[in-house]
Amino acid sequence: MAAYSYKGVVVSSDTKSCQQCIQAYSKASRILAMINRTITYKSSENLVRLYKSLVRPHLEYCTAAWSPHYVKDKVLIEKIQTIYKNDSGTENLQYEDRLRELNLWILKDRRVHADLIEVSKIVRGLSSTKLEAFFELDNKGISRGHQWKLKKKWCNTDLRQHFINTFSRRG
Repeated sequence: MAAYSYKGVVVSSDTKSCQQCIQAYSKASRILAMINRTITYKSSENLVRLYKSLVRPHLEYCTAAWSPHYVKDKVLIEKIQTIYKNDSGTENLQYEDRLRELNLWILKDRRVHADLIEVSKIVRGLSSTKLEAFFELDNKGISRGHQWKLKKKWCNTDLRQHFINTFSRRG
């Protein structure tokens, strides 16, 4: 299977994002290892700042194009945030409680939030992407007081189906 890189995003011939997830995980884990080797005072504030500025950009770069939709890829990407378990003083907390304590979001939730922002821009005409390219207005159902009930167009490729994961049934 051939893969090529375009503007930092690895695209395989079958349009799956597995290689990009591996690359993002690899870059992020190398940076976390560098942080662990070089930072001596590991307070939670310092680690969170370093994580947000040095690590998370690699995990979120261009996610509209490669957002993971297979469970194995989601687990791989989310695995990065578990680094705080041993170094931040929150090692006795469960994963979700630890993230809440450190004021971090689960990465899947951040991707969904970014997708919602992008859809909002498309609907309002603030994006170069046309609404008709991905959505149809659903005039059949109740729209809770507004006219923007969207229906995702049918598609037959994984790339198109998972491009905006917010509206995907697989989640």
